[in-house]
Amino acid sequence: MAGGSLGDNIGLKEDVIKRVCGLAFKAHKHKTQDKLYFYEKVQISSGTYHVFSFSGSWDATEWFVNKPYGETKIDLTLFPSLRSIGNDEAALVNQGFAKRFDHIFKATPFKSEVNKAIGDGKQVVFTGHSSGAAMAVFATFWTLEEYLNPTKTQKPKPPFCVTFGSPLIGNHIFSHASRRENWSRYFIHFVLRYDIVPRILLAPLSSIEQTVGSIFQFLNPKFKTSIQDSTKAAEFFSSVMRNTASVTSHAACILMGSTNLLLETVANFVDLSPYRPFGTYIFCNGNGQLIVVKNSDAVLQLLFHTAQLSDLAELPEVAEVSILQHQSYEAELEDSLGMQNIVYLEQLEQLPLSADGSDSDVATISAALDGLGLSTRARLCLRAAGELQKQKQKNEEKINKEFEDKAVASMRYLENYKTSCEVQKGTGYYDAFKVQKEENDFQANVKRLVLAGVWDEVIEMLKRYELPDEFEGKIEWIQRGINFRRLVEPLDIANYHRHLKNEDTGPYMSRARPKRYRYTQRWLEHAKREPKAVPITESSFWAEVEELHSWINSKKAFDEVKERVEQLQRDLKKWTDENELTKDTFSKDPSFIRLYEILPPENKANITALLANVKGF
Repeated sequence: MAGGSLGDNIGLKEDVIKRVCGLAFKAHKHKTQDKLYFYEKVQISSGTYHVFSFSGSWDATEWFVNKPYGETKIDLTLFPSLRSIGNDEAALVNQGFAKRFDHIFKATPFKSEVNKAIGDGKQVVFTGHSSGAAMAVFATFWTLEEYLNPTKTQKPKPPFCVTFGSPLIGNHIFSHASRRENWSRYFIHFVLRYDIVPRILLAPLSSIEQTVGSIFQFLNPKFKTSIQDSTKAAEFFSSVMRNTASVTSHAACILMGSTNLLLETVANFVDLSPYRPFGTYIFCNGNGQLIVVKNSDAVLQLLFHTAQLSDLAELPEVAEVSILQHQSYEAELEDSLGMQNIVYLEQLEQLPLSADGSDSDVATISAALDGLGLSTRARLCLRAAGELQKQKQKNEEKINKEFEDKAVASMRYLENYKTSCEVQKGTGYYDAFKVQKEENDFQANVKRLVLAGVWDEVIEMLKRYELPDEFEGKIEWIQRGINFRRLVEPLDIANYHRHLKNEDTGPYMSRARPKRYRYTQRWLEHAKREPKAVPITESSFWAEVEELHSWINSKKAFDEVKERVEQLQRDLKKWTDENELTKDTFSKDPSFIRLYEILPPENKANITALLANVKGF
């Protein structure tokens, strides 16, 4: 948990970090209307690096586009991975920062310069100080999306993002998605202990509106203004930290498993900031020591607890320091990186609540926590963050065991059931299940319900973010979802129509499709980077067969469903060509044949051609 070279642990050497820090501050100090970032190819002792350094803005209207927190949904066309896949929930992002990056993306040679840098095969680093750091984050995510998504056969070196005093820019989905994609390690954020900027967006604009203009002027390197009005600085610091306390207290209650109904009531009436940290945070305690934290829940707690006052009389001094530290990263890192006094806060659930001289590692960690001014309460919050992470891993172990104990045998039974229907009965398993004439049909229904229970438990955990962030990106579970959906969803559709639920509830796909199929379909679509959701899949086409048969059989106008029929024909050909579906699955099934027999001659001929080699069709 303690010691070791920082460069070896995070993937970037110390000399690179120092140089990148200098370039970040250079961009921030030399910002012009026309120069929103600088691109340099730099030679450092450890190699050649392509560095993109972004300038920031001290215009409050670019931080808070609207009240109270200025957030909006992320543009998923640029950042398709920044969402919760199963929940189909897009990340929230600061609208002002997003608009600024959109301008950089569309109005500058950014894309072509990144393409050139990536093509050179050297390490690319995006960096920025203050709100310039937010641009570096967007640039890194875009590059990861563009060049390192799973569909790419040739992948370059992953880019790094190194920020200094970065504000928070997005909600919890930034952390969730970056960990799921295994990108979190590429984002490295340096934060000085009292720097106010990483905490600003935890406060609503209304609480700092009267002072933010003056404070931003103090923070702007183009203004040679000293902090003459300590009252404004103290007021600003107090307001930001008061709101930070609200956010972190609410988060701590959740971490500790509070079931108090008052917690939910408060959340409904008090509009808390949506912004959350993500990536690797490196806290500089001001004494030359660097503390590395990768747990985003723990980082949020540290943003509050590291800036606490031991005495109210300290307020004017600490408030001034919180502003001055924002411009002090170059000097601080020059000292700290040279000293190599690094502590890694891992296994948070085992953090010491006090010093224990019996173990040197424990003593080192405890001293580091003391150096950040962490109280016993703060340490308990960090422990709770570690316990939550550990509990998510236990939850995954639990459902893995349940899958092996229950789902594997049930899937095997249904595979055999499907084969017996097609081979022995000469009919499809869809219609056999729908009719429910024999004992094995009944048993198939029992297995369907067992599998529904297993998968519904998985989905409920995902909805509550109770599984590791990496879960939905794991190939093993994506494949399990494919197999489950293709084998079992036809039985759900058969059961739905057997009980005539379509007549009172409506179409299966729009009104009744269970989340267990929608979630697992989205996993696959994301893994394949499908540009948009597919309305009918190889597992749900039976619902379309039923709907089309009902429409045509009732003598309604065929022209109104003609395109749907033709799309189904194209899809069946595609699925069978790609072995996602076997022709025997539907060609001998009475439900499919009933639709086939009432189709117009032209459409019937197309299906006949598709099934020309199927014996008995």
